[in-house]
Amino acid sequence: MEHGLRIPDRQIGTPTPATRPVIRAAEYVRMSTEHQKYSTENQSEAIRAYAARRGMEIVRTYADAGKSGLRLDGRDALKRLLADVEDGTRDFDSILVYDISRWGRFQDADESAYYEYRCKRAGISVQYCAEQFENDGSPVSTIVKGVKRAMAGEYSRELSAKVFTGQCRLIELGYRQGGAAGFGLRRQLVDQAGAAKELLDRGQHKSIQTDRVILVPGPGAEIETVRWIYKSFVIDGRGEAEIADDLNSGGVMTDLNRPWTRGTVHQILINEKYVGNNVWNRASFKLKRKHVINNPEMWVRSNGAFEAIIDRQLFDGAQAIVAERSYKMPDEAMLAALGGLLEQKGHLSGILIDETHDLPSSSAYRARFGSLLRAYTLVGYTPERDYQ
Repeated sequence: MEHGLRIPDRQIGTPTPATRPVIRAAEYVRMSTEHQKYSTENQSEAIRAYAARRGMEIVRTYADAGKSGLRLDGRDALKRLLADVEDGTRDFDSILVYDISRWGRFQDADESAYYEYRCKRAGISVQYCAEQFENDGSPVSTIVKGVKRAMAGEYSRELSAKVFTGQCRLIELGYRQGGAAGFGLRRQLVDQAGAAKELLDRGQHKSIQTDRVILVPGPGAEIETVRWIYKSFVIDGRGEAEIADDLNSGGVMTDLNRPWTRGTVHQILINEKYVGNNVWNRASFKLKRKHVINNPEMWVRSNGAFEAIIDRQLFDGAQAIVAERSYKMPDEAMLAALGGLLEQKGHLSGILIDETHDLPSSSAYRARFGSLLRAYTLVGYTPERDYQ
């Protein structure tokens, strides 16, 4: 060699670390409400450290903040990531994710694998930066990844069961669990000793973990309106639609600042919170998979939990009238009417039933057939989502 230069013992043309092409990568981060410790910033910091060690450059960030990992719906960033991967517009060759659970806690492990496969099929690798295995397609990594996916889904199932048990306990103790107070009532924040704090506005939530929420009587004018509704229905024999017309003529608006309808009046007349009962679990949406209307024996209740604004005898009178209306119609007639509504509208819901004149209420259908879902089935209707 001239000048005594020695060629290194590696193949000529092999790029050195300094000249090796930089791998362009996208990062996907997700934070759900039950995993606040996994903030998107912390995930990104770990991902970028992983990228730096491997000579990778983060060129794109997809972030789903405050989103559940149970399913793809609602995770707009992951949807956008998959779309970019498959439409050929991406400017990266790899996707970096903190760990398996951040990709998702899908109840079907195959669903999690499917979304990763879509990336792989498009020539984009998915790497999990905090996992103790390389996602290289080897038998070991495939087995470990499958176990991790199953564990991520099982964690959500266990958490759901624990949360449900805790919520049942709070209901039995007389505390409100979610939902607006409704016309004539307000949500009162109390501390762990039961001492009253401030009233919560619509959409406002408690900020201290140990605080609880109860229902208390609202403004006097609203209370008198609720009592007038019950007396008009039970004592004067007026129907929900007629009561709604009178309220609208008098300029009275609902708690949502909307005109009254047959359905909104009916909901006032059948809700046990007006006699102070705390009732929960009428409907379930566990693991964000399917809305289910539960039978009354599955409801969780605490009678006399709140201050009543309607006399129990008056309330029972309203329930008797509602029940009697359906008993006057044979099963065949009720189903025929429901089938006619389905043919007219193309779909069914509890609110739609309650808003329809000359049709038994949704509560009447529940009482007669056990549940709205059962009534829907008998007329050949299968709801896509919410049975209410």
